[in-house]
Amino acid sequence: MSSPWIEGLRSVSLSVPDLDQAEAFYTSVWRLEVAHRGADALYLRGSGRDAYLLALYRRDGSPQILRVTLRSHSAEALAEVAKRAVAAGGQLLRTTSAVDDPAGGIGILVRDPHGRVFEVVHGDVQHGAVAPERDRPQRLTHVVLNSHAVDETQAFLTQAFGLRLADRTAAIAFMNCNSDHHTLAIGVSDNDALNHIAFLMPDGDAVMRGGGRMKDAGYPIQWGPGRHGPGNNLFNYFIDPFGVVIEYTAEVEQVDDSYLARGPEDWKWPPGRVDQWGISAAPGTTLKEAQRRVLFAPL
Repeated sequence: MSSPWIEGLRSVSLSVPDLDQAEAFYTSVWRLEVAHRGADALYLRGSGRDAYLLALYRRDGSPQILRVTLRSHSAEALAEVAKRAVAAGGQLLRTTSAVDDPAGGIGILVRDPHGRVFEVVHGDVQHGAVAPERDRPQRLTHVVLNSHAVDETQAFLTQAFGLRLADRTAAIAFMNCNSDHHTLAIGVSDNDALNHIAFLMPDGDAVMRGGGRMKDAGYPIQWGPGRHGPGNNLFNYFIDPFGVVIEYTAEVEQVDDSYLARGPEDWKWPPGRVDQWGISAAPGTTLKEAQRRVLFAPL
């Protein structure tokens, strides 16, 4: 289950009002490290190969999502994605050109019909093979974006990026581009906000220890611990200091072309359950409201 053009998810860019507070939280508590500082910008990396996972830009007001960055298989794939995104109803905001950030490379910028902005890059800086580090996020494994028109959003991601439907529940369409069960997922909603960003941890113990570390720092688990159905991944959900929903996850199901997508009728839990284990309560109002607040910045 791989896209002909997209290799995987690289990073997410957000605006936040206070970079000092962001740095303190994301380095000391969340366990990323500073990759680069720029004028009113902070780039944070995990323990994996990507140059950075989060790009944070200082802007007054509520946080906004600026773009989701994907990595293409080749330079030729960028031209194909640009053409296909426009044909799918999107807008090409930047043609293939040098990317002006610490990771470098070349890239394009596209906006989908509902205002979500995606950057696709190739040739960006990557670190050599590295071993996982205890309790540190390795990379991003998926981003969930809300949609008021899930079928339309799914069609755009398929036509523009070659993503495929891995599974569909009553609440989410899970889209795939590589061996991870899902890379981008679309949450059923009445708005088009950022739902959450998921960081891959080395193992289940790291997910659990991360929950304790966040709790000690004053950031309670908003949902979890648990194990999802689609993706079979472990999870703990939190809200960062600015209201952004972030997830520690591990053991994401690996799939190939033999995997068969299932529908909502296949993903039903017994009464009172919201995951495989049935330990955690359902997500509360605080989390659900946070999953609707972070909107794409208008361009």
